[in-house]
Amino acid sequence: MLFIAVPAALLGAAGFGLASAAQQRATKEVAVTRTLSPRLLVELLDRPMWLLGLAATVLALAMQLVALAFGPLAVVQPLLVTGVAFAAGFSALMSRLRPDPLILFGALCCAAGLAAFLLLARPTSTGAGEPFELRSGLPLAIALLVVVAACLGYAGVVQHSSRVLALALATGVIYGVTAGLMKIITGQLRMGLDEPFRHLTLYAVCIIGPIGFLLSQNTFQQGRLVSPAVAVITSVDPIVGVMIGVGWLGEQLDTSPARLVGECCAALVIIAGIGLISARGSHLLHRLDAADDAPLPGPRSDRAPG
Repeated sequence: MLFIAVPAALLGAAGFGLASAAQQRATKEVAVTRTLSPRLLVELLDRPMWLLGLAATVLALAMQLVALAFGPLAVVQPLLVTGVAFAAGFSALMSRLRPDPLILFGALCCAAGLAAFLLLARPTSTGAGEPFELRSGLPLAIALLVVVAACLGYAGVVQHSSRVLALALATGVIYGVTAGLMKIITGQLRMGLDEPFRHLTLYAVCIIGPIGFLLSQNTFQQGRLVSPAVAVITSVDPIVGVMIGVGWLGEQLDTSPARLVGECCAALVIIAGIGLISARGSHLLHRLDAADDAPLPGPRSDRAPG
């Protein structure tokens, strides 16, 4: 089955990478809008590059479903995180630049850390179709809501480049919540095709999913580099999904002392990968700004301002 799951996951990662690079490039072609303003999507609808990213997103989601159908989560999710490397590659290709080796290395660190975390935690399901208690997930839901609200509040009052990472964190949390709700819906489908329509979960996904997508477009528009934002989104998404599985759906993790230490170390590797990508991205931006400010050779009257 891995002969199907692995190529599908890599195609999904490539699709997500292409979508991120294309959508970020397209969002730079329209006026900056307020966070979560639907006007951004309206203005992007006539941008061919954004439509390419939208098609790539649909293809990537289809490949992700195929990969998860034939392979375990611990194999598929780390491969999907390599979408950070694909995003960096496609973004460099569109800008006619070489991909930065350190950013690619940071992306691989994120994938390796997530792979180690999932392999050590070994999340096990109690059954997709079993009932779940809504109240049991209330503390986690409140905590995630506080994280999203704090990130949006921070991004709304701070002008520092870290505001983009805050938007990316909020996006990753919303994507993870959407994935957890979709898992509930897949369990309901086993009881009948009309079963999801009898529960609030489906309607919640129809609201939360588009909010996450719109927020991702805000993130791409307000960040000058795509890799740091994609690294945060693709790393936070599966971790939040695991948290929902454990805190709400009754899944279990292996929390023996030795494995718990390993899981913490794996989480540190993910954080280090994101930190490396962000630091390297800031360095590259400073170099670009310095190059733009440097005087160009030749008569001043023949050159546009840098």
